[in-house]
Amino acid sequence: MAQKPRGRPRSAPEKPEQATVQALDRALALLEHLARRPGLTLSDLAEETGLPIATVFRALATLQAHGMVEAQEPGQFWHIGPGAFRIGSAFLRRTDVVDRARAPMERLMRETGETVTLGAEVADLVTILAQVEAQAGIRTFHAPGSTLPMHGSALGKALLAWLPEDRVAGILDRQGQARLTSLTLTSESALLRDLVRSRDRGFAIDDQEGADGLRGVAAPVFNAQGLPVAALAITGPGFRFGLSDAQRAGALVRAAAEAVTDGIGGTAP
Repeated sequence: MAQKPRGRPRSAPEKPEQATVQALDRALALLEHLARRPGLTLSDLAEETGLPIATVFRALATLQAHGMVEAQEPGQFWHIGPGAFRIGSAFLRRTDVVDRARAPMERLMRETGETVTLGAEVADLVTILAQVEAQAGIRTFHAPGSTLPMHGSALGKALLAWLPEDRVAGILDRQGQARLTSLTLTSESALLRDLVRSRDRGFAIDDQEGADGLRGVAAPVFNAQGLPVAALAITGPGFRFGLSDAQRAGALVRAAAEAVTDGIGGTAP
């Protein structure tokens, strides 16, 4: 029996950019743009992406045929479709961390009264995996699949604090430390000192560094090798979730993260 070919063809170019399919690349770029900016028209998408209207139309028609996007009438406003959700859900099924985190997250929300979020590092950013919203009228919300900067979020700092030094250096070199608020740690030395403090107490604190008036506390979830594969955070508005509250809530967040670590068979370093 002839052996089926595996991997990339022998003639494949060594440089990744030479192996891309332009039409597919444009379609995926449109999909990513709609994920960030839902509800755009065909003209809006063409203008914001710099692609010809005919190209955008063909890409949207192809994506729509696969359920990846859908048009809302009247007016043809484009949104992410259920097909994209099904494919995205496959990513979550790679690990049971989301399932194992659900009960600890719900318990943590009841204990603190604040929104609880689970995130992981993907391509140098924090990607939101799941969230349990608080019942309060004013609360934070991050849709699953959305991203946050590593240096300007409690989730990101909880991951950075326990990642190997070379990984941290690489992430900061590639992403930088953009100023998000007047309290953002834009100096690498200041951030590294903050990460040391996070390791010492077992959790990271975001004191309005990612968004004005918003505080958060996060602790890492570890795999069997003792590496942080995710982080749990509680976030809330500063008028209700003060800095002293964040300090006290750290123990609860850390306990919840430890419960998830145990649930996936992980171990803290």
